Amino acid sequence: MALIKTRNKLVDVARQLFAKRGLDNTTMNDIAAASGKGRRTLYTYFKNKEEIYFAVIEAEMERLLERMNEVAKTNLEPEDKLVELIYTHLNLVKEAVQRNGNLRADFFRNIIRVEKVRKNFDHNERKIFTSIVTEGVRTGVFDIESIPLFVDILHFSLKGLEIPYIYGRLGQGVPKGMNRAIVQKMVHKLIARPERRQNLYL
Repeated sequence: MALIKTRNKLVDVARQLFAKRGLDNTTMNDIAAASGKGRRTLYTYFKNKEEIYFAVIEAEMERLLERMNEVAKTNLEPEDKLVELIYTHLNLVKEAVQRNGNLRADFFRNIIRVEKVRKNFDHNERKIFTSIVTEGVRTGVFDIESIPLFVDILHFSLKGLEIPYIYGRLGQGVPKGMNRAIVQKMVHKLIARPERRQNLYL
């Protein structure tokens, strides 16, 4: 427990320094000094600054995954649960990027490195979507011929929407509060069984 606590503190201190100064302008010495743990302790957990950077991104992804799992366990209808998960994903990614200050530029500049760290999150997110879509098909709510293909499209579409959503370019000019209703209607129209569509938002 003490080892985990120390590692978490180092990661959080590094995140704050990266957010304030940027990745390039933060050194291992800076992190060791700010954490009060010393260089020896820091190097016990991390070989270099890149490892700490990856750990910072992983911590953000774990936070997002935890929240998505909470949504997945709610009693919402499958289609409503999908909409909630879409917005949970987009809102938390936006929040993570915005609260990390100078790290935000590095996040986008080094998107390939971030992708390497996101692999575990992406895998688990796809499992969540697969579970919900499978439930919807099993209960007769969804009309989907290929669950893997639908989950692929949803997953990659979400990733593609992250940057425009973060910068507020998604749904410009749409009155506040209408975005979710429109997305909800799109989801219902796309995947609900024909007999359910007739009674949804018509």
